[in-house]
Amino acid sequence: MNRSLQYLSAAVMFLPGMLTNAAAADDRPNVIYIMADDLGYADLGCYGSEIETPVLDQLAAEGLRLRQFYNTAKCHSSRVCLLTGLYCGQAGDEAMNRGVTIAEVARQAGYSTQMSGKWHLRKQPTDRGFDRYYGHLSGATNFFTGDDTFRLNGKKWDDFGPDYYTTDAITDYALTFLDQARQEEKPYLLYVAYNAPHYPLQAPEEDVKKYRGRYSVGWDRIRADRHQRQVKLGIAEKQWGLSPRPKDVKAWEDLTDEQQDWEDFRMATYAAMVDRMDRNIGRLIADLKSNGEIDNTLIVFCSDNGACPFERTRGKQYQPWDSRSYWTYDKGWAHVGNTPFRLYKQNQHEGGISSPCIVHWPNGLKTDPGSISDQPAHLIDLMATLVDVAGAEYPTSYNDRAVEPLQGETLRPIFAGKEREPHEWLYFQFSTNRAIRRGDLKLVTPRAAPWELYDVAKDRTEMHNLIDKNAGLAAELKELWYDIAENVDQLSGKMLKPVRREKRPADQ
Repeated sequence: MNRSLQYLSAAVMFLPGMLTNAAAADDRPNVIYIMADDLGYADLGCYGSEIETPVLDQLAAEGLRLRQFYNTAKCHSSRVCLLTGLYCGQAGDEAMNRGVTIAEVARQAGYSTQMSGKWHLRKQPTDRGFDRYYGHLSGATNFFTGDDTFRLNGKKWDDFGPDYYTTDAITDYALTFLDQARQEEKPYLLYVAYNAPHYPLQAPEEDVKKYRGRYSVGWDRIRADRHQRQVKLGIAEKQWGLSPRPKDVKAWEDLTDEQQDWEDFRMATYAAMVDRMDRNIGRLIADLKSNGEIDNTLIVFCSDNGACPFERTRGKQYQPWDSRSYWTYDKGWAHVGNTPFRLYKQNQHEGGISSPCIVHWPNGLKTDPGSISDQPAHLIDLMATLVDVAGAEYPTSYNDRAVEPLQGETLRPIFAGKEREPHEWLYFQFSTNRAIRRGDLKLVTPRAAPWELYDVAKDRTEMHNLIDKNAGLAAELKELWYDIAENVDQLSGKMLKPVRREKRPADQ
């Protein structure tokens, strides 16, 4: 070798960001995190649904499903967890001022960073490490006309044409951003946050009519059918049983013909929204394949919380493909969405916090295609996974402010088909809905009602409360919840208020 080239070669080895790092970067995977909004555990075909989701079903057939993947039961807090790898309060809530985002970490590791979709947090994505952003800063939006919070790369965007539909537009810009990212010759991070199928229930006419009439058999039959498929798929255990229909939800046969038709119509609209989201994800997958990137792209799909029970319908006189409509569904169909579990969005029972989770990464997964993992995991693990697969560093400080230590744990051992060291505990809180899980034992309360205790390995549908026979264990878990809430999640005041008929451990 020429002497001058020898000197140059030696020098390059010690220059950060030069050839040695660039070569390493070429082998790092692209990362795509996709989050659906208010999608229930049982709303995908590969998790037992009758809704047609062939794209996600195929990703699951080729990849890995997690059947104990947890969210926070609420929109904004789940986004905080995904973005920071910390619990919501621990990260500084919507400000995330005690954490860093996946984009800030990935950008420092040499990744191109982009986001398309719902933000629902403080500031804008372009203020928190994303090179490119399109979407709405609000928590929900009209799917046909949007709202005034839409932004494109930090600037107001209001180009809503007659054929506009939010799910399509989110995908359009995600694809545009990927084309732009490829020009940089870096690995990329893409976070796609669909607002679907969050209310208002709105979808194009042809999509709704595809499902119209399918739900006329009623929620009791649809739910039983989903459960049967779940058991056959291995998503649910027969021994758990199927939690009963809530007392405040009528039996289908007790509804009038008019009521049944209305319920069929709005569930058909919900199904249409999920179906269209799946087809849009298909556009992303086709783009990855056409660019030869699918094998070395880590894709994780999940939901931010369980199905939503809120009846907030207005504009019922308008069809759901009319922008003046604002339909929702309520507990009857939300109970179906969360099959086989109890309760819903906001609650920390399994119906509120259980998310479908699909992982696809041909170059990185060592599990058999179509495998299902029963190892518990949480949204906080996605930051740790990014740090791991990207060869990134999680900082102790960022922009002259301290950063909380990473709470999540990498999913990489699960991807390798190994047993990873489990979380010592998993903590849950929204308002006065609380839970703590340690091993297979879970202590939970809905809306500050008396605590309940379950063995979720044997009884994940939470139908057999063990608290009366295990008062000591319950007291120990209760004290652990309060300790984490105050000293890890950094809650205070009314957020630590005792549940009914209980004193805080420190006061006993």
